[in-house]
Amino acid sequence: MTLLAGAILLLLAVNVATFVMIQRTVAFNDQVERSQQVRGAAGALLISLVDAETGQRGFLLTGRPEFLAPYNRAETSVPEQMAELERLTAGDPQLEAHVAVMLEASRDKLAELERSVALSRTGRIGEAVQLVRSGQGRALMDTIRAQIGAIDEIEMVRLESRTRQSEYGSGLTLWANALGGLLVVVLAGIMIWLVRRYIGEIQEARDTLDRMNAGLETQVRDRTAQLTLARDRAEAMLREVNHRVGNSLQLVSSFMSLQLRHLADDGARSALKEAQARIEAVAHVHRRLYTSDDMTSVAMDEYLEGLVAELGQSLAPGAGAPTLSLQAQPLNVSTDQAVSIGVIVAELVTNAVKYAYRPGQGGEIRIRLEPDARARRALLTVEDDGPGLGDAKPKGTGLGGRIVSALAAGLGSKVEYDPDYAGVRARLAFDL
Repeated sequence: MTLLAGAILLLLAVNVATFVMIQRTVAFNDQVERSQQVRGAAGALLISLVDAETGQRGFLLTGRPEFLAPYNRAETSVPEQMAELERLTAGDPQLEAHVAVMLEASRDKLAELERSVALSRTGRIGEAVQLVRSGQGRALMDTIRAQIGAIDEIEMVRLESRTRQSEYGSGLTLWANALGGLLVVVLAGIMIWLVRRYIGEIQEARDTLDRMNAGLETQVRDRTAQLTLARDRAEAMLREVNHRVGNSLQLVSSFMSLQLRHLADDGARSALKEAQARIEAVAHVHRRLYTSDDMTSVAMDEYLEGLVAELGQSLAPGAGAPTLSLQAQPLNVSTDQAVSIGVIVAELVTNAVKYAYRPGQGGEIRIRLEPDARARRALLTVEDDGPGLGDAKPKGTGLGGRIVSALAAGLGSKVEYDPDYAGVRARLAFDL
């Protein structure tokens, strides 16, 4: 019991760590958005000042009032943009110093533009031109550009630092999820082992009672009733264990879904989706055991129907994605065999979704389960109409292929590929 309590506490700690990492990712996204707003506001202010200066030059050269339209708009927009920039950088000592210099130069630039326009309007064009030639306006614009450059550099340095922190946090979250899944599997194994051992002890006690003297018939009946009640409680406990294991695996899968929303790296997203499919395959077995009266075997046609539906939603959602079709005849296998077959199907379907068809091409991935021609054997087939295996070298990391080979060996078989098939056809024959 101490071991179980420790495993549960460690699983809770992993879940809390995952939640903290998700919150840090959200905070990072908020910081990135604020950085983009600061840079956008500074750029908008510079554009408005450039437009105002363009209008001033046109008016000085032509004397036509319509050239002052950009300048007139800037008189309204520049103060608003300056106020927005001050609001966005308030409380940030690094940016406030640069923003203060830039805003002061912007005010001086507006004042310089206003003086030259006023001189030109009163007919003192020479003085206005002389004011432009003095270089004061150019110096102010250079100052503004220099401060914007400094702000951009500060924000870029911050963005790089935050990106590194986010990548580190994402990696920790991935490992935390993997550890959580492993703990759930270990916990389930311990509980199932304990319950099975307890049931075995009860059965042994019942066999001993059956060999007792007939004169102890009343005592035997009473003891049998007690043992039957204990067995029922044990089976109820096993059903509850399967329920809790299924829920815990679903919780891990949900955490992975949350993490997927915050991952930009395609490789990390793909690896997380594959891990999620494996967890769903195991979780589906426990959900079937929880809802079934038979705790020792799994109806593969019903199990595969639910598993393929979940794989279709998680691996191939939306228009243009490959469709998954299933033809499964009623067959019952042990729980250990069901877990192995489910993970093998998930891996083969995942490979087909990734490599058989181009994005948006559509296509079909077919899964079949049927009795083999030989007695007490079954044949599992997963096939697609893609380009085939090509050079037959594994794509990606090759982890999926190793998992399939190991699980097939556990079933006393191996996965074989049909070399004469146009696409990819994988077959697995196993004993029932």
